[in-house]
Amino acid sequence: MAWFRVNLTKDEQQIVKEEQELPAERHVRRKMLVLWSLHCGLKREQAAKLAGVGLATVERYVAAYRDGGLAGLRQWNVQGPVSDLAAFRDTIRESFERQPVSTITEACVRIEQLTGCKRGQTQVRQFLKGLGLKWQRIRAVPVPPKKTWQSTSPTRPSFMTAN
Repeated sequence: MAWFRVNLTKDEQQIVKEEQELPAERHVRRKMLVLWSLHCGLKREQAAKLAGVGLATVERYVAAYRDGGLAGLRQWNVQGPVSDLAAFRDTIRESFERQPVSTITEACVRIEQLTGCKRGQTQVRQFLKGLGLKWQRIRAVPVPPKKTWQSTSPTRPSFMTAN
């Protein structure tokens, strides 16, 4: 494949300059910086060093520009992994809102019963946080102390006795 030289038109130059300065997403600004530096005559290694990315990343940016222009360069098609529990989101949320759990271990057991998917405590915590459920600290309700036989006896408490 022939080496692709980046030559921006006047309109593209204006768009690239604007997108470098606008508070757009960081990855778009970085792509525009690489494209601009290549247009200005820097080598790909220099553009990579300037933008703080690898040479392979610069090659991907150039390929995206070559194939789709600036619109192709702006695309962000990154998808993370999808949890098996995602299919049961509504069921899990409804169950936990109807009957809250008191420990994360209890939450793990209930999720396994509802879905058949066994997950660790960290994964369950993260999943429930993604659902918008929050852990609430529950403390004991203060109760007045019970009266003991010492407090009911007429003698002085032991800490007030003379030596």
